[in-house]
Amino acid sequence: MLQLPNNSPDNIQIRRMKLTLLVVGKTTDPHIVALIDDYRKRLTHYLPFDLQVIPELKNAKSLTQDQQKAQEGDLILKTVGPTAFVVLLDEHGREYRSIEFADYLQKRMSAGQDMFFVVGGPYGFSPEVYSRANGKISLSQMTFSHQMVRLFFVEQIYRAMTILRGEPYHHE
Repeated sequence: MLQLPNNSPDNIQIRRMKLTLLVVGKTTDPHIVALIDDYRKRLTHYLPFDLQVIPELKNAKSLTQDQQKAQEGDLILKTVGPTAFVVLLDEHGREYRSIEFADYLQKRMSAGQDMFFVVGGPYGFSPEVYSRANGKISLSQMTFSHQMVRLFFVEQIYRAMTILRGEPYHHE
């Protein structure tokens, strides 16, 4: 298990880096919203964390899937900017065990670069977003609703932080 002492240089680096979960469309289920908010609050003890929402497209039903992905992609690219490290939550991404994901985050955080994890719209990402991405992660080979993915991923970020600090949340 990876442990960081409270006064380690890595912890100082962790505090400087900002992690953002960027999602397309708001979370509508109040139960899921409450759980996400709980984990968001917990995460503030470890690092600057934000959940940003790109509003759903107006008249999306009149657009083709490719048009919708392109328009959402433009909004995603404007939000992440040119310098952040961007990881897509994508069904074809790499799967991690929780301890492996904690190790991955530790390595990324020690680089000090702001990170965006992105959950796309219902049809996925545009080719331009795939080109801009620095990586892809899959939570499972199963398919989950976009609302559930948000909750599962925020919990996994929290779990990773507790693993890195040697706290008793994760059991293995």
